[in-house]
Amino acid sequence: MSERPIRWIVDDAAKFVAREVRREKRYDGILLDPPKYGRGPDGEVWKLEEDLPGLIANCRQLLDAQSRFLFLTVYAVRMSALSLGNLLNAHFADLGGTVEFGELAVREQARGLLLPTAIFARWSKQD
Repeated sequence: MSERPIRWIVDDAAKFVAREVRREKRYDGILLDPPKYGRGPDGEVWKLEEDLPGLIANCRQLLDAQSRFLFLTVYAVRMSALSLGNLLNAHFADLGGTVEFGELAVREQARGLLLPTAIFARWSKQD
């Protein structure tokens, strides 16, 4: 994938995305895996249920008609895959494409049961 380099970023996602919006940057795709709750070094507080809509709104500003995806995973029991799908539908409707949502799971080896690990939502667009 040398013609499509991947940039891995480990940073406070909300602050980073806000900076990139101010810089008018654009991305082909975004992977998000925000925590349910967190504290920053200066006492900042992140609460998924309160802060995720703003983060998604800013991410939408980093994606344009040529962008291909936003993939979001969440590990929070008070949210549903349906609510994540609705959030992405609300912010990405103008770009077309599709929104999918559901549960992520791993298969238990002994009995073959699916064990839930997270919920996800994905906006994507094909050529």
